[in-house]
Amino acid sequence: MKLKSAFMATITLLVLVSCATSPLGRKQVMMMPDTQLNQMGIKSFAAYKQKLPIERDSTTNRYVRCIANAILTAANLPANQWEVVVFRDDSANAFAVPGNKIGVHTGLIDISENQHQLAAVIGHEVSHVLAKHSNERASQGALLNTGLNVAQQLGKNQMIMGLLGLGAQFGVMLPFSRIHEIEADEHGLYLMSAAGFNPNESVRLWQNMSKGGGKPPEFLSTHPSGQTRISRLNQAMPKAMRNYNQAQASGRKPRCG
Repeated sequence: MKLKSAFMATITLLVLVSCATSPLGRKQVMMMPDTQLNQMGIKSFAAYKQKLPIERDSTTNRYVRCIANAILTAANLPANQWEVVVFRDDSANAFAVPGNKIGVHTGLIDISENQHQLAAVIGHEVSHVLAKHSNERASQGALLNTGLNVAQQLGKNQMIMGLLGLGAQFGVMLPFSRIHEIEADEHGLYLMSAAGFNPNESVRLWQNMSKGGGKPPEFLSTHPSGQTRISRLNQAMPKAMRNYNQAQASGRKPRCG
């Protein structure tokens, strides 16, 4: 009982001293220093560059860099301090990591019909960094592992430990990851529209993405279903359109190609 009480007191203290707020106003728990996350992001990005071939075509790189710069500027981030790399890979993927790194796969460029659709994904990924979702996820993992260790010390048998691990994985970690994705969708929509990209194209992109098969059920996935994303994007569209109209009136009209 003393061990359990000490564990609960520690968790309570961490929650109290590490509370933060996401760009959309959601309360978060942060335990990792930003410098450590930045170092992890830089190291991971370097390893990624060793793993996948880098696209050297200058036209493709200018196109992606143009979109990324517009998004970063809208987010009040120094675009010249970010590394943007295009990877030759057929998967429709992009990512941004702490340490000012953005990666875009050529497969995503192929499936994006225009600059606005690619901006929707880059805005989404930059929003993950702005909201410090990596820190939040790492902090959740640390708390989860501590909880499992305490349960084991309290004399739980292997079957209960297995059930606890499964329950924690599907009942705690994945729902939070879906929250991160939905939050990045909405904030990314506001970013792309503030940069002067048409937010309506984000819905068209997800309609195209949803045409593929083989997706796992939403409740077993860290990513929301395409239809859920489209529905939530449409809910946020009025504010995004106001951003877009203001950007256009201010002369922010990206012509990346």
